[in-house]
Amino acid sequence: MDQHTPTLSAERFRERFEALLPTIQQEWPQVARETLEATRGSFDEVASLIAEHTGRTVSGVRGQLLDLLHGASDQTRQLADRLGPLEEQLENLLDDLNTSLRPRLEKPVRERPLLAVSVAAAVGVVVGLLLSSGRRSA
Repeated sequence: MDQHTPTLSAERFRERFEALLPTIQQEWPQVARETLEATRGSFDEVASLIAEHTGRTVSGVRGQLLDLLHGASDQTRQLADRLGPLEEQLENLLDDLNTSLRPRLEKPVRERPLLAVSVAAAVGVVVGLLLSSGRRSA
């Protein structure tokens, strides 16, 4: 481990502190959430605080916190790997919809622009009336 690794881990811990807080609370329930939040995600302060409340060594707590941090990072990476193909499928589906649906919607608007504008205006008036009557009754 080089000299920059602890600093990088401490920075990553601070960035992910809010997400890690429930897991930290589950692991060390004797430490109050408000007390943990008061550290504002400082790795060293959290480790010292937990050690103080649990009677464990600061270095032991640091090791556990790093394990939690790395475990959370692995889970995030796995989730991103699973979401990648879904995102690609969604993009393909939207492209297909755009290709097939857009011409079917544009054709009537181009053939009868006055009718299209009238229908849009009528829908806008109806929605406006519905929204304004909802506000009055509230």
